[in-house]
Order: sequence, then structure tokens, then C-alpha cells
Amino acid sequence: MTRVNINPGICGFNSLIKLDSQDQQMVAIDFTTECPNLKPLELELKEIDAYEECFAKIGESGVYKLCRKYCKHTSCPVPSGIIKGIEVASRLALPQEVKIVVVND
Repeated sequence: MTRVNINPGICGFNSLIKLDSQDQQMVAIDFTTECPNLKPLELELKEIDAYEECFAKIGESGVYKLCRKYCKHTSCPVPSGIIKGIEVASRLALPQEVKIVVVND
């Protein structure tokens, strides 16, 4: 099982994504979030084809299309974090911590 914890920053609405793939293509997704806007994803995002998802152009994947319906903030890291988890669960990528560091000097 792959787990992705997303602490998105100033909004403070954390998300947890648990992902599992038995055949390294179809990925089962258990998405939970504190974000009221993304709450519908908990019911709608249950399974996805990793190859279709991970090789789509940015913004054209199933996750981005679904998030577009609910996400109110363009820079939200949740869609990208979900796709990173899909890559790892399907063994299209190795697990590695991802960071975005914002500093205002």
C-alpha cells in the first residue's frame, strides 16, 4: 500500500491518500481530506487506470478533470499528490519525498 500525506500550506486542509494496485495498472484509491471543497472526491475518486493517468498531458488526466469540478485554488498540491501516489502504487515510479518550499525573503 502507498500512502500520500498532503499538508497544503496556509489553508491547513490536510489530505491523506491510500493507494493500492494488484496488477500494477488499476489503482484503488482511498481519499480523505479536511478540505470542504474537495470532500466530494472521497466518494468519486475510487479507482483509476495508472497508465492513462500518468501518461496524460498535464491538466488532461482523470484526476485533474475531476479536481477541476471542485478545487477552488489553482496552486492546490492535492491533484499532483494523488498522481504521484498513483505512479508509486502502480510501480511507474519509486517512492520519493516531494517538497515545495516557499520562502519570502
